[in-house]
Amino acid sequence: MQQSSSLPEHNSQIDGTPKLLQTIQQLRDNLWLESSLNQLQNSLSDCLMSFAHPMAQKTATEAEILQTVVNELQNALNVSWVAIAQCQPQAVEAKICYVSNFPTLKTPIPEIGYQQGTTLGLTLGAAIRVEDLQQMKRQKPASAWRLVDDANGLMTWLIIITPNPNSNGVALNSSLTPLRSQFITRTIQHSNTVLTQLRQIQSWQQQYQQLANFNQELERTNQLKNQFLANTSHEIRTPLSSIIGFTHLLLAQGYEPEKQRHQEYLHIIQSSGKHLLDLINDILDLSKIEANQLEVQWEIIDVPSLCRNVLALVKEKAANKGLKLRLEIEADVKNLLADPLRLKQMLLNLLFNAVKFTNSGSVGLRVTTEDLYLRFSVWDTGIGISKENQSLLFRPYSQIINSGSRNNEGTGLGLMVTQQLVQIHGGHLDLESQVNQGSCFTIFLPLQPAGKVLEAIEIKAETDLEFSQQISNYSASQSALHLPISPSREILLVEDDLANSELMRIYLGRLGYQVTCVKNAQEMWMNLPQMEAAVILMDVNLPDINGLTLVEQLRKHPQYQHIAIIAQTAMAMKGDRETCLAAGVNDYISKPIDLQLLGSMVAKYS
Repeated sequence: MQQSSSLPEHNSQIDGTPKLLQTIQQLRDNLWLESSLNQLQNSLSDCLMSFAHPMAQKTATEAEILQTVVNELQNALNVSWVAIAQCQPQAVEAKICYVSNFPTLKTPIPEIGYQQGTTLGLTLGAAIRVEDLQQMKRQKPASAWRLVDDANGLMTWLIIITPNPNSNGVALNSSLTPLRSQFITRTIQHSNTVLTQLRQIQSWQQQYQQLANFNQELERTNQLKNQFLANTSHEIRTPLSSIIGFTHLLLAQGYEPEKQRHQEYLHIIQSSGKHLLDLINDILDLSKIEANQLEVQWEIIDVPSLCRNVLALVKEKAANKGLKLRLEIEADVKNLLADPLRLKQMLLNLLFNAVKFTNSGSVGLRVTTEDLYLRFSVWDTGIGISKENQSLLFRPYSQIINSGSRNNEGTGLGLMVTQQLVQIHGGHLDLESQVNQGSCFTIFLPLQPAGKVLEAIEIKAETDLEFSQQISNYSASQSALHLPISPSREILLVEDDLANSELMRIYLGRLGYQVTCVKNAQEMWMNLPQMEAAVILMDVNLPDINGLTLVEQLRKHPQYQHIAIIAQTAMAMKGDRETCLAAGVNDYISKPIDLQLLGSMVAKYS
């Protein structure tokens, strides 16, 4: 009886052993799952925290996080290979961008089935079809999974190759298969969370950097404002103190015109007053330029005449220092579209500086053409400018001291204003200088309108367009008067001066006309038969023939008698209009050209 009663107890112990082993195995499997996930989370968190820490020198990226994911997956799953492929949303193929590290140097490159029985080695940079990745995702068990798409819209795929035998040569327990799937799923979830956090941190840091940059710019602007006010206050007080002080002396002593001392007082007061006025004008100009409110009047300028006038204003200062003034202008330099007042201001600023820093020798102005630019070079034989000082020249209130001169007054704003005015004209300012060998400042202004000049012409054209259309409608209603009206929008412009030609071409072009420009009679006769010109704009002073003579020749050709001809000339004396009309022109416009009047005239005949 005792033996029979002990048998069930013995059988019970035997039956309990597999359950106990199964429980132990489950505990081991769960321990593996949790420890592997903890290891992955710690690695990704360390990577993320190194980036989020404000004092961190390292900059984490999505690449580092994705590389960490493949490495940790390979270590935890003990598989042959883990890779990540990326592609654009509509792409046919993805590119393998990340692969796990080789466990040993002898590890072979893994392969996967690819394109109907062919295989692909999972090497960095290899291509794999998106269709195959989708198929790998649908397999049981899956070997490809989608990760969250990155900030640039790239699709990201995780690829895991079939497990290898473990380090003891024994295949992984089949019980790990569901845990393996669970581990991969939770890894993807955690990776997506970390990538989302990374992008949020990057967004915050970008906003923080923008705010920091804004604060730095605000601080810099505030410092510049304080510096500007301090310098301006100092500069204004200096001449103002002289004016007040010497005026006080004259009042205290009683002004006597014959006293030389009193005459000197007045000269100082006058000089200080001019200096104060120049300073205020420069400050106002600079403020208007920076606020984009400087009024500029664009005109066709006679360059040689303007340059001679500018040198006449510098002549006295140069003579007082015993300096020779020189003017060199190339023969083909004629006109330029610019603001005459501002161009004169630019040249005077440079010339007065040249005189100021030249103790002996010469100061000159050279005007030449280079490509499509007109060059105004102001040169001197003065003290020159060192490389260190050249970098300071175009800062407000920066001045170079001429040790050889007792008079070093100046606003310190002239060069900065000049540079800004040059840029408004669509040009640039260059400097060449060597210490004790002189300096040369060169203003490059485009012969063809550019920058603010071109913008001003286009704005004016748009403003005048409605008016021009009204004039055109009026002209159509006058057809009963047998005016030479044509439906054509083609204009032939006969003009040898590039500045005038470009001005009219751009303006009329913005009004909707097709403008063909020619420079002489030969080009006119070549182009005219190929056109249906409604209007010919004829310059009277052409290089090869008088424009009025050309009009008379045109009127002798029956096929050109119907074309309206508008003479445009600098002649504005009494009787000049009648002379032009007698030659056969339909209308007359004098230079400098009034663009609105030109537009209305052309509309009248087209």
